Amino acid sequence: MTAAVNTSPGLASRLVNGILAIKPLADLAKHQARQMMIKRAQRIGVPWTQEVETLQALDWKADLAQVENPQLSYPEYYFRSFHAYEGGNLSWKAAWELEVAARTVHAGIWEDAGAQGDARLRQSYHDILKVQIRNQPQDILDLACGVGLSTFALQEIYPHAQITGLDLSPYFLAVANYRAGQRQAKINWLHAQAESSGLPDASFDLVSIFLMCHELPQSATRQILAQMRRLLRPGGYLAIMDMNPKSEVYQKMPAYILTLLKSTEPYLDEYFALDIEQAIVEAGFQTPTITNNTHRHRTAIAQVSG
Repeated sequence: MTAAVNTSPGLASRLVNGILAIKPLADLAKHQARQMMIKRAQRIGVPWTQEVETLQALDWKADLAQVENPQLSYPEYYFRSFHAYEGGNLSWKAAWELEVAARTVHAGIWEDAGAQGDARLRQSYHDILKVQIRNQPQDILDLACGVGLSTFALQEIYPHAQITGLDLSPYFLAVANYRAGQRQAKINWLHAQAESSGLPDASFDLVSIFLMCHELPQSATRQILAQMRRLLRPGGYLAIMDMNPKSEVYQKMPAYILTLLKSTEPYLDEYFALDIEQAIVEAGFQTPTITNNTHRHRTAIAQVSG
């Protein structure tokens, strides 16, 4: 039996939503959020402008042609503005800036981490994987792989595994393909919907989802969990690392900062209202373990039922 979807935000969140419903104010909030991030990058030594200009100067035709599925249909939710990009993830700018943005945003998780915060966040996730998943997975699916940051990190801890990186953005995958060439890494990049990937049943031992669910409406999350159950072999594992809605950081966040955050994350209310443990069980998995890997993030790991 599927539980009723709960997407009702609290009072502070409703006030923020009212502000963001006014387009000039929403545009201002997105602009402010973006400028705040670029200024932080400069403070911590992330060469935002230089790295983006380097990528922008390259010829991307070949990399895009290698990964793009021109017949792919995009779900409606994917056309929303994400991360202060009007085109969301379907833009070169979003792809070129993803690496520097990750290093900048995650610098704030720990006071002493600086530009190493992103690597430290990923390491905290991988430490949990290595403890809770005792068998070495041979086939791994990195869902919403972006430009390959999570994919290459998985390859380092599971060097003998065959890894597939799946994403909806062909621009992200083109950058991932370019980075794989630089690293001489063998990754299978797949431009597809997670809800209907076309991959065969029972073809993976581990599906890893790193910072994706907070960017989805609940209906899409539930569909994707069901698909991951189909793709996993008996005894396979699903691992999800994402923001922790129960964290005091979010519960006590000042209204101004919450406004900036929500201006770049259109489905945050739905994510914060989702009972991820129940959704995972309803999709056909055993009850997941939930482990806090930072004061703002949690990792859920569940094995296929039966």
